[in-house]
Amino acid sequence: MNRTKAAFVIARRDFTATVLSKTFFFFLLGPLFPLLLGGVFGGIGARVASQTAQPVVAVVMNPQEYSALAQARVRLADAAGEGSVVRLAYYAPEPDADAQVKRLLRSRNPPIQAVLTGWFGDPKLIGDVRPDSSTERQLQLLLRSSLVPEFPSPELDVVRTPPAAGSMAKDRAVTAQLGQMFLFFLTILLAGMLLSQMIEEKSNKIIEVIAAAVPIDAMFLGKLFAMLAACLLGLLVWGSVGVATVAFLSGGHLDKIPVPAVGWPAFFSLAVIYFSMNYLLLGALFLSIGAQASTAREVQILSMPVTFAQVLIFGLAAIAVGAPNSTGALAAAVFPLSSPLVMLARAAELPGLGAHVLALAWQALWVGLILAFGAHLFRRRILQSGPAGGFWRRRPAA
Repeated sequence: MNRTKAAFVIARRDFTATVLSKTFFFFLLGPLFPLLLGGVFGGIGARVASQTAQPVVAVVMNPQEYSALAQARVRLADAAGEGSVVRLAYYAPEPDADAQVKRLLRSRNPPIQAVLTGWFGDPKLIGDVRPDSSTERQLQLLLRSSLVPEFPSPELDVVRTPPAAGSMAKDRAVTAQLGQMFLFFLTILLAGMLLSQMIEEKSNKIIEVIAAAVPIDAMFLGKLFAMLAACLLGLLVWGSVGVATVAFLSGGHLDKIPVPAVGWPAFFSLAVIYFSMNYLLLGALFLSIGAQASTAREVQILSMPVTFAQVLIFGLAAIAVGAPNSTGALAAAVFPLSSPLVMLARAAELPGLGAHVLALAWQALWVGLILAFGAHLFRRRILQSGPAGGFWRRRPAA
Protein backbone atom coordinates (compact mmCIF):
# COMPACT_ATOMS: atom_id res chain seq x y z
CA MET A 1 0.00 0.00 0.00
CA ASN A 2 1.56 3.34 -1.03
CA ARG A 3 1.80 6.20 1.41
CA THR A 4 -0.91 8.36 -0.16
CA LYS A 5 -3.48 5.58 -0.18
CA ALA A 6 -2.50 4.51 3.34
CA ALA A 7 -2.86 8.08 4.63
CA PHE A 8 -6.29 8.33 2.98
CA VAL A 9 -7.43 5.06 4.57
CA ILE A 10 -6.29 6.19 8.04
CA ALA A 11 -7.87 9.62 7.54
CA ARG A 12 -11.21 8.11 6.45
CA ARG A 13 -11.17 5.68 9.39
CA ASP A 14 -10.44 8.33 11.99
CA PHE A 15 -12.79 10.92 10.48
CA THR A 16 -15.68 8.45 10.35
CA ALA A 17 -15.00 7.24 13.88
CA THR A 18 -14.93 10.83 15.16
CA VAL A 19 -17.87 12.35 13.28
CA LEU A 20 -20.22 9.37 13.65
CA SER A 21 -19.57 8.99 17.37
CA LYS A 22 -22.20 10.03 19.89
CA THR A 23 -19.85 12.52 21.50
CA PHE A 24 -19.28 14.54 18.32
CA PHE A 25 -22.71 16.15 18.70
CA PHE A 26 -21.67 17.41 22.13
CA PHE A 27 -18.36 18.51 20.61
CA LEU A 28 -20.34 20.72 18.22
CA LEU A 29 -22.51 22.03 21.03
CA GLY A 30 -19.58 22.66 23.36
CA PRO A 31 -18.56 26.15 22.15
CA LEU A 32 -22.19 27.16 21.64
CA PHE A 33 -23.06 26.89 25.34
CA PRO A 34 -20.56 29.60 26.42
CA LEU A 35 -21.77 31.79 23.54
CA LEU A 36 -25.40 31.26 24.54
CA LEU A 37 -24.69 31.94 28.19
CA GLY A 38 -22.56 34.94 27.23
CA GLY A 39 -25.40 36.32 25.12
CA VAL A 40 -27.97 35.82 27.88
CA PHE A 41 -25.86 37.31 30.64
CA GLY A 42 -24.60 40.01 28.27
CA GLY A 43 -28.18 41.01 27.55
CA ILE A 44 -28.98 41.07 31.26
CA GLY A 45 -25.85 43.09 31.94
CA ALA A 46 -26.67 45.52 29.14
CA ARG A 47 -30.18 45.98 30.52
CA VAL A 48 -28.85 46.62 34.00
CA ALA A 49 -26.19 48.95 32.63
CA SER A 50 -28.75 50.89 30.62
CA GLN A 51 -30.72 51.43 33.80
CA THR A 52 -27.77 52.39 35.98
CA ALA A 53 -25.19 53.82 33.58
CA GLN A 54 -26.54 57.38 33.74
CA PRO A 55 -27.72 58.92 37.01
CA VAL A 56 -31.34 59.78 37.65
CA VAL A 57 -32.13 63.34 38.67
CA ALA A 58 -35.49 64.05 40.27
CA VAL A 59 -37.02 67.30 39.02
CA VAL A 60 -39.35 69.07 41.46
CA MET A 61 -40.77 72.00 39.48
CA ASN A 62 -44.05 73.13 38.03
CA PRO A 63 -45.26 71.08 35.04
CA GLN A 64 -44.59 73.82 32.44
CA GLU A 65 -40.94 74.22 33.40
CA TYR A 66 -40.38 70.45 33.52
CA SER A 67 -41.97 70.09 30.07
CA ALA A 68 -39.49 72.62 28.63
CA LEU A 69 -36.63 70.84 30.43
CA ALA A 70 -37.76 67.44 29.12
CA GLN A 71 -37.97 68.74 25.55
CA ALA A 72 -34.44 70.10 25.84
CA ARG A 73 -33.27 66.70 27.05
CA VAL A 74 -34.91 64.99 24.07
CA ARG A 75 -33.01 67.29 21.69
CA LEU A 76 -29.73 66.57 23.49
CA ALA A 77 -30.37 62.82 23.52
CA ASP A 78 -31.08 62.86 19.78
CA ALA A 79 -27.67 64.43 19.19
CA ALA A 80 -25.50 62.65 21.79
CA GLY A 81 -27.33 59.35 22.26
CA GLU A 82 -29.81 58.24 24.89
CA GLY A 83 -27.22 56.46 27.00
CA SER A 84 -25.02 59.55 27.26
CA VAL A 85 -27.58 61.96 28.73
CA VAL A 86 -28.69 62.25 32.34
CA ARG A 87 -32.14 60.81 33.01
CA LEU A 88 -34.93 62.91 34.52
CA ALA A 89 -37.84 61.89 36.73
CA TYR A 90 -40.63 64.39 37.44
CA TYR A 91 -42.23 64.87 40.87
CA ALA A 92 -44.86 67.47 41.70
CA PRO A 93 -43.83 69.94 44.45
CA GLU A 94 -45.09 69.17 47.97
CA PRO A 95 -45.71 71.58 50.86
CA ASP A 96 -42.77 70.23 52.89
CA ALA A 97 -39.99 70.63 50.31
CA ASP A 98 -37.15 69.53 52.61
CA ALA A 99 -38.90 66.29 53.58
CA GLN A 100 -39.66 65.58 49.93
CA VAL A 101 -36.00 66.02 48.95
CA LYS A 102 -34.81 63.70 51.73
CA ARG A 103 -37.35 61.06 50.76
CA LEU A 104 -36.38 61.22 47.09
CA LEU A 105 -32.67 60.88 47.89
CA ARG A 106 -33.46 57.67 49.78
CA SER A 107 -35.35 56.25 46.80
CA ARG A 108 -34.13 53.00 45.28
CA ASN A 109 -36.65 52.68 42.47
CA PRO A 110 -35.47 54.58 40.59
CA PRO A 111 -32.09 55.21 42.26
CA ILE A 112 -32.01 59.00 42.48
CA GLN A 113 -28.61 60.67 42.67
CA ALA A 114 -29.74 64.27 43.02
CA VAL A 115 -32.84 66.48 43.17
CA LEU A 116 -33.31 69.61 41.03
CA THR A 117 -35.64 72.09 42.74
CA GLY A 118 -36.66 75.73 42.44
CA TRP A 119 -37.54 77.37 39.17
CA PHE A 120 -35.62 78.41 36.06
CA GLY A 121 -34.58 81.70 37.64
CA ASP A 122 -33.22 80.11 40.86
CA PRO A 123 -32.53 76.37 40.37
CA LYS A 124 -30.83 74.29 43.07
CA LEU A 125 -29.25 70.85 42.73
CA ILE A 126 -29.14 68.77 45.92
CA GLY A 127 -27.39 65.42 46.12
CA ASP A 128 -24.12 63.57 45.67
CA VAL A 129 -22.96 65.65 42.69
CA ARG A 130 -19.69 67.53 42.29
CA PRO A 131 -19.95 71.11 41.03
CA ASP A 132 -17.86 70.30 37.92
CA SER A 133 -19.30 66.85 37.20
CA SER A 134 -20.85 65.73 33.92
CA THR A 135 -24.29 65.67 35.57
CA GLU A 136 -23.97 69.30 36.63
CA ARG A 137 -22.75 70.46 33.22
CA GLN A 138 -25.54 68.61 31.40
CA LEU A 139 -28.19 70.14 33.65
CA GLN A 140 -26.71 73.61 33.05
CA LEU A 141 -26.95 73.00 29.31
CA LEU A 142 -30.54 71.74 29.60
CA LEU A 143 -31.58 74.76 31.65
CA ARG A 144 -30.04 77.20 29.16
CA SER A 145 -31.60 75.32 26.23
CA SER A 146 -35.00 75.47 27.97
CA LEU A 147 -34.81 79.26 28.39
CA VAL A 148 -33.60 80.08 24.87
CA PRO A 149 -36.38 80.05 22.26
CA GLU A 150 -36.02 77.26 19.73
CA PHE A 151 -35.29 78.47 16.22
CA PRO A 152 -35.42 76.22 13.15
CA SER A 153 -31.90 75.12 12.28
CA PRO A 154 -30.68 75.08 8.67
CA GLU A 155 -30.27 71.76 6.91
CA LEU A 156 -26.70 70.48 7.19
CA ASP A 157 -25.23 69.43 3.85
CA VAL A 158 -23.23 66.24 4.48
CA VAL A 159 -20.62 65.20 1.91
CA ARG A 160 -19.44 61.67 2.53
CA THR A 161 -15.93 60.68 1.42
CA PRO A 162 -14.08 57.35 1.55
CA PRO A 163 -12.51 56.56 4.93
CA ALA A 164 -9.19 58.23 5.58
CA ALA A 165 -6.05 56.10 5.51
CA GLY A 166 -5.35 56.69 9.19
CA SER A 167 -8.78 55.60 10.38
CA MET A 168 -8.77 52.56 8.09
CA ALA A 169 -5.35 51.48 9.40
CA LYS A 170 -6.62 51.64 12.97
CA ASP A 171 -9.80 49.70 12.18
CA ARG A 172 -7.92 47.08 10.20
CA ALA A 173 -5.47 46.64 13.07
CA VAL A 174 -8.43 45.76 15.31
CA THR A 175 -9.62 43.23 12.70
CA ALA A 176 -6.10 41.76 12.55
CA GLN A 177 -5.92 41.43 16.31
CA LEU A 178 -9.32 39.75 16.56
CA GLY A 179 -8.40 37.34 13.76
CA GLN A 180 -5.20 36.38 15.56
CA MET A 181 -7.02 35.77 18.84
CA PHE A 182 -9.69 33.55 17.27
CA LEU A 183 -7.08 31.60 15.33
CA PHE A 184 -4.91 31.06 18.39
CA PHE A 185 -7.63 29.99 20.80
CA LEU A 186 -9.36 27.70 18.30
CA THR A 187 -6.09 25.92 17.50
CA ILE A 188 -5.12 25.53 21.16
CA LEU A 189 -8.61 24.23 21.96
CA LEU A 190 -8.78 21.69 19.14
CA ALA A 191 -5.20 20.51 18.66
CA GLY A 192 -5.15 18.78 22.04
CA MET A 193 -7.66 16.22 20.74
CA LEU A 194 -4.82 14.54 18.85
CA LEU A 195 -3.00 13.81 22.10
CA SER A 196 -5.93 12.04 23.73
CA GLN A 197 -6.61 10.01 20.59
CA MET A 198 -2.98 8.90 20.33
CA ILE A 199 -2.83 7.86 23.99
CA GLU A 200 -6.11 5.94 23.71
CA GLU A 201 -4.91 3.92 20.73
CA LYS A 202 -1.51 3.31 22.31
CA SER A 203 -3.09 2.03 25.51
CA ASN A 204 -5.33 -0.34 23.51
CA LYS A 205 -2.38 -1.56 21.42
CA ILE A 206 -4.29 -0.50 18.28
CA ILE A 207 -1.51 1.80 17.22
CA GLU A 208 0.98 -1.06 16.96
CA VAL A 209 -1.36 -3.01 14.69
CA ILE A 210 -1.78 0.04 12.42
CA ALA A 211 1.96 0.72 12.46
CA ALA A 212 2.61 -2.83 11.28
CA ALA A 213 0.25 -2.40 8.30
CA VAL A 214 0.97 1.12 7.03
CA PRO A 215 3.99 3.44 6.99
CA ILE A 216 4.35 5.52 10.14
CA ASP A 217 4.48 8.86 8.32
CA ALA A 218 1.30 7.94 6.38
CA MET A 219 -0.42 7.05 9.66
CA PHE A 220 0.59 10.40 11.16
CA LEU A 221 -0.56 12.29 8.08
CA GLY A 222 -3.90 10.47 7.97
CA LYS A 223 -4.62 11.09 11.65
CA LEU A 224 -3.68 14.74 11.36
CA PHE A 225 -5.90 15.42 8.34
CA ALA A 226 -8.78 13.41 9.80
CA MET A 227 -8.88 15.57 12.90
CA LEU A 228 -8.44 18.69 10.78
CA ALA A 229 -11.47 17.70 8.68
CA ALA A 230 -13.53 17.10 11.83
CA CYS A 231 -12.49 20.49 13.21
CA LEU A 232 -13.32 22.22 9.92
CA LEU A 233 -16.76 20.65 10.06
CA GLY A 234 -17.16 22.05 13.55
CA LEU A 235 -15.93 25.47 12.37
CA LEU A 236 -18.52 25.41 9.58
CA VAL A 237 -21.28 24.91 12.14
CA TRP A 238 -19.89 27.45 14.61
CA GLY A 239 -19.16 29.98 11.88
CA SER A 240 -22.69 29.74 10.47
CA VAL A 241 -24.17 30.27 13.92
CA GLY A 242 -21.75 33.11 14.62
CA VAL A 243 -22.46 34.97 11.37
CA ALA A 244 -26.21 34.58 11.87
CA THR A 245 -25.91 35.87 15.43
CA VAL A 246 -23.82 38.88 14.42
CA ALA A 247 -26.20 39.69 11.57
CA PHE A 248 -29.18 39.46 13.95
CA LEU A 249 -27.60 41.57 16.70
CA SER A 250 -26.36 44.20 14.24
CA GLY A 251 -29.76 44.46 12.58
CA GLY A 252 -28.23 43.64 9.21
CA HIS A 253 -25.82 46.61 9.32
CA LEU A 254 -22.72 44.53 8.63
CA ASP A 255 -21.30 47.33 6.47
CA LYS A 256 -20.19 49.07 9.68
CA ILE A 257 -17.58 46.37 10.33
CA PRO A 258 -14.18 47.50 8.93
CA VAL A 259 -13.35 45.69 5.69
CA PRO A 260 -9.95 43.90 5.64
CA ALA A 261 -7.37 45.06 3.12
CA VAL A 262 -7.81 41.94 0.95
CA GLY A 263 -11.63 42.03 1.17
CA TRP A 264 -13.99 39.80 3.11
CA PRO A 265 -14.10 36.81 0.70
CA ALA A 266 -10.31 36.56 0.50
CA PHE A 267 -9.93 37.20 4.24
CA PHE A 268 -12.36 34.44 5.20
CA SER A 269 -10.69 32.06 2.77
CA LEU A 270 -7.26 32.88 4.16
CA ALA A 271 -8.59 32.53 7.72
CA VAL A 272 -9.70 28.95 6.99
CA ILE A 273 -6.42 28.15 5.23
CA TYR A 274 -4.26 29.65 7.97
CA PHE A 275 -6.31 27.87 10.62
CA SER A 276 -5.63 24.63 8.76
CA MET A 277 -1.91 25.37 8.58
CA ASN A 278 -1.73 26.43 12.21
CA TYR A 279 -3.61 23.28 13.21
CA LEU A 280 -1.34 21.10 11.09
CA LEU A 281 1.80 22.67 12.53
CA LEU A 282 0.68 22.46 16.13
CA GLY A 283 -1.04 19.10 15.58
CA ALA A 284 2.11 17.60 14.09
CA LEU A 285 4.00 18.82 17.14
CA PHE A 286 1.40 17.31 19.49
CA LEU A 287 1.45 14.04 17.58
CA SER A 288 5.21 13.89 18.03
CA ILE A 289 4.73 14.49 21.75
CA GLY A 290 2.04 11.81 21.95
CA ALA A 291 4.41 9.37 20.25
CA GLN A 292 6.86 9.71 23.13
CA ALA A 293 4.26 9.44 25.91
CA SER A 294 2.79 6.23 27.26
CA THR A 295 0.31 7.61 29.79
CA ALA A 296 -1.96 10.62 30.11
CA ARG A 297 0.27 11.92 32.89
CA GLU A 298 3.26 11.98 30.57
CA VAL A 299 1.17 13.78 27.94
CA GLN A 300 0.29 16.51 30.43
CA ILE A 301 3.92 16.90 31.48
CA LEU A 302 5.15 17.10 27.90
CA SER A 303 2.36 19.25 26.47
CA MET A 304 2.47 21.91 29.17
CA PRO A 305 5.77 23.45 27.97
CA VAL A 306 4.46 23.37 24.39
CA THR A 307 1.29 25.21 25.41
CA PHE A 308 3.25 27.88 27.26
CA ALA A 309 5.57 28.18 24.28
CA GLN A 310 2.52 28.67 22.06
CA VAL A 311 1.39 31.55 24.28
CA LEU A 312 4.81 33.14 23.81
CA ILE A 313 4.50 32.57 20.08
CA PHE A 314 1.14 34.36 20.15
CA GLY A 315 2.86 37.27 21.86
CA LEU A 316 5.54 37.23 19.16
CA ALA A 317 2.87 37.30 16.44
CA ALA A 318 1.05 40.17 18.14
CA ILE A 319 3.93 42.55 17.43
CA ALA A 320 3.03 42.37 13.74
CA VAL A 321 -0.34 44.06 14.34
CA GLY A 322 -0.06 47.70 13.34
CA ALA A 323 3.42 47.28 11.81
CA PRO A 324 3.25 44.42 9.29
CA ASN A 325 6.45 45.47 7.48
CA SER A 326 8.63 45.92 10.55
CA THR A 327 11.67 43.75 11.17
CA GLY A 328 9.99 41.97 14.07
CA ALA A 329 6.87 41.28 12.03
CA LEU A 330 8.86 39.84 9.13
CA ALA A 331 10.89 37.66 11.51
CA ALA A 332 7.66 36.38 13.12
CA ALA A 333 6.27 35.64 9.64
CA VAL A 334 9.33 33.54 8.81
CA PHE A 335 9.21 31.58 12.08
CA PRO A 336 6.92 28.64 11.15
CA LEU A 337 4.87 28.34 14.34
CA SER A 338 3.93 32.03 14.38
CA SER A 339 3.69 32.44 10.60
CA PRO A 340 -0.07 31.65 10.24
CA LEU A 341 -0.98 34.16 12.95
CA VAL A 342 1.20 36.89 11.47
CA MET A 343 0.06 36.33 7.89
CA LEU A 344 -3.63 36.43 8.85
CA ALA A 345 -3.03 39.80 10.50
CA ARG A 346 -1.17 40.91 7.37
CA ALA A 347 -4.20 39.98 5.25
CA ALA A 348 -6.33 42.33 7.34
CA GLU A 349 -3.89 45.24 7.06
CA LEU A 350 -2.19 45.01 3.65
CA PRO A 351 -3.60 44.19 0.18
CA GLY A 352 -2.05 41.64 -2.14
CA LEU A 353 -1.93 37.84 -2.12
CA GLY A 354 1.59 37.11 -3.34
CA ALA A 355 3.15 37.02 0.11
CA HIS A 356 0.47 34.58 1.28
CA VAL A 357 1.31 32.08 -1.46
CA LEU A 358 4.96 32.06 -0.34
CA ALA A 359 3.97 31.84 3.33
CA LEU A 360 1.67 28.87 2.74
CA ALA A 361 4.38 27.00 0.83
CA TRP A 362 6.84 27.70 3.67
CA GLN A 363 4.37 26.50 6.32
CA ALA A 364 3.54 23.34 4.34
CA LEU A 365 7.26 22.54 4.19
CA TRP A 366 7.53 22.75 7.96
CA VAL A 367 4.44 20.59 8.45
CA GLY A 368 6.17 17.89 6.44
CA LEU A 369 9.43 18.29 8.37
CA ILE A 370 7.74 18.08 11.79
CA LEU A 371 5.69 15.07 10.70
CA ALA A 372 8.76 13.30 9.35
CA PHE A 373 10.69 13.96 12.56
CA GLY A 374 7.78 12.79 14.74
CA ALA A 375 7.30 9.68 12.61
CA HIS A 376 11.01 8.90 12.92
CA LEU A 377 10.87 9.14 16.70
CA PHE A 378 7.67 7.09 16.82
CA ARG A 379 9.09 4.43 14.51
CA ARG A 380 12.09 3.97 16.75
CA ARG A 381 9.89 3.75 19.83
CA ILE A 382 7.52 1.18 18.28
CA LEU A 383 10.31 -0.98 16.93
CA GLN A 384 12.03 -0.98 20.28
CA SER A 385 8.86 -1.84 22.22
CA GLY A 386 7.52 -4.61 19.96
CA PRO A 387 8.90 -7.47 17.88
CA ALA A 388 11.72 -6.23 15.68
CA GLY A 389 13.61 -7.73 12.84
CA GLY A 390 16.79 -7.16 10.89
CA PHE A 391 19.06 -4.60 12.43
CA TRP A 392 16.73 -4.02 15.40
CA ARG A 393 16.53 -7.68 16.49
CA ARG A 394 18.39 -8.23 19.72
CA ARG A 395 20.98 -10.96 19.65
CA PRO A 396 20.29 -13.79 22.06
CA ALA A 397 22.44 -13.90 25.15
CA ALA A 398 25.39 -16.26 24.95
